[in-house]
Amino acid sequence: MNMYFIAIVAPEDINQQILKWKNFFKEKYGCSVALRSPAHVTIIPPFWMNEELENDLINSIRDFSNTKIKFEIALKDFGAFKPKVIFVDVVKSKSLDELYQSFTEFLFTQNKFPIKKEERPFHPHVTLATRDLYKKAFQEAWEIFSKKKYETLWLVSGISLLRHNQKNWDVIFTSQFAED
Repeated sequence: MNMYFIAIVAPEDINQQILKWKNFFKEKYGCSVALRSPAHVTIIPPFWMNEELENDLINSIRDFSNTKIKFEIALKDFGAFKPKVIFVDVVKSKSLDELYQSFTEFLFTQNKFPIKKEERPFHPHVTLATRDLYKKAFQEAWEIFSKKKYETLWLVSGISLLRHNQKNWDVIFTSQFAED
């Protein structure tokens, strides 16, 4: 059994900027959990799955992606899930919401993969610090990041499958959306 998750992975230039902030959290507050994966917007949170299903899941992601067209994701400023998570905020978008809804529905109707229906509402974000950011450090860091400005966007051209390697998350497959 391996652990997987499915996400939209940011392009390398944005990943490098996010990495600077993740490293800030590591150096200042000892937070390293967010450093274990590239900058991303989670579509399907981590789940355990038998390795034998990996190719089927890749094929399903590919089949789904062939029906989608590229769209932009905008990042703007910062947000928090108090008292442990600070993130770069994703601007609400109909395209992203539709992708999330249609993809999760697509996977659930296949009834082949051990993916659970998410109870929490979809709140797209790019995590900078998470469960290893403690309350006192959170207050101090949020004081800094709540005032910080940041804005960028990127063209989403596919969905990635990530697998945990016992230490970090590796992108093992990225689909390609149909050309627009």
